[in-house]
Amino acid sequence: MLSESSYLTAIYVYCGAAIMLLLCLAWWFGRRWPNAWVALLILVTAALLLTPAYPREEVDTLAPALIVAGFQMATEGFESARHALKPLTYSCGFAILLALVFRLVFLRSGRTSASSNAEKAESN
Repeated sequence: MLSESSYLTAIYVYCGAAIMLLLCLAWWFGRRWPNAWVALLILVTAALLLTPAYPREEVDTLAPALIVAGFQMATEGFESARHALKPLTYSCGFAILLALVFRLVFLRSGRTSASSNAEKAESN
C-alpha cells in the first residue's frame, strides 16, 4: 500500500511527465502544422493524459482515466470500464470545444485578413 507522501510524489511525477510531453508535442508539431491543429492535438492529448478516475468503487485514490479504462477493458470488459470512460469522454469533448473556440477567436487564418486588406485596397 502506498503512503500519502509516496502517492503524492507519484501523482506529481506523472503530471510533470505529462506536461513535459505536451510541451514537446507543442514544440515539435508547432513548427510543422497550423496552429489550430496543434491546439486541437495538445488539448485532446492533455485531456487523455490528465483526466483522473477511481480505479474501483471502494478505492479513495485516483489514477489516470486512460490507464484505468485500458486495464478495466482488458481484464473485465467494457461495462466495468464505463466509470473511467465517462469523464474521459467529457474531458475530450471539452478539449475539442475549447480548441474550436481558440480557432474562432484567437487563431484566425492569415488568408482572411489578407483578403480583407485586398478588398479594402480595391475599394479605395
